[in-house]
Amino acid sequence: MTRSLIRLNAVSRVFRTNEVEARALSNVSLTVERGEFVSIAGPSGCGKTTLLSILGLLDSPSEGEYFLDGEPVTSLSATRRAELRNRSIGFVFQTFNLIGDLTVFENVELPLSYRGQSRKERRARAMESLERVGMAEWEEHYPSQLSGGQQQRVAVARALAGRPLILLADEPTGNLDSANGQAVMELLGELHAAGATVCMVTHDPRYAHAADRTVHLFDGRIVPESRGRSATALTRSGFEVS
Repeated sequence: MTRSLIRLNAVSRVFRTNEVEARALSNVSLTVERGEFVSIAGPSGCGKTTLLSILGLLDSPSEGEYFLDGEPVTSLSATRRAELRNRSIGFVFQTFNLIGDLTVFENVELPLSYRGQSRKERRARAMESLERVGMAEWEEHYPSQLSGGQQQRVAVARALAGRPLILLADEPTGNLDSANGQAVMELLGELHAAGATVCMVTHDPRYAHAADRTVHLFDGRIVPESRGRSATALTRSGFEVS
């Protein structure tokens, strides 16, 4: 049997300040298989971003277990978590998080410099990723010279350059108009159709339905899942925004 790429067992996350306890996640169990496109949906404050932070090794559960590609990661040291995060996880954020005084190429290449790769290998990886998202011709431009949709494409290229096991997207269309949002969703669909594993947080049901399945969160708990429109179908028919 092929092991799940991601497996959470009864994960909870509790924040405690000044004797006040806030439970962001409660007894969450979840699996994500290789090649899946999974959306995590729910209202503001339901725990979506907390769950994505745990999946991305940016935070740790208060209770429960997390296995990434079969490896138990719940109790890893901060150094080991950082190494694993850099090599195994690609992030796409709502706010792009591009560095303004670096060119498009330099933004995509930068995370690779922490891996000790040669300049030649870093350049090849960065250009390959920019070509995949249709931004290679913009490599010498700066973020301020790009539209919001173009900046998000560069952010996706940066995430892909490390060839991660999984791509985590946190509200990737949140700062975009409907046309650019559709373009980014089509890009994620194309990447998924080519074999990428994608886990996306969204509060918008239009975009949640682009995934193979949707995990619904409410008050930190998973409620019954739904099957979405497949991302493969999305790239074939075009994503409809109503």
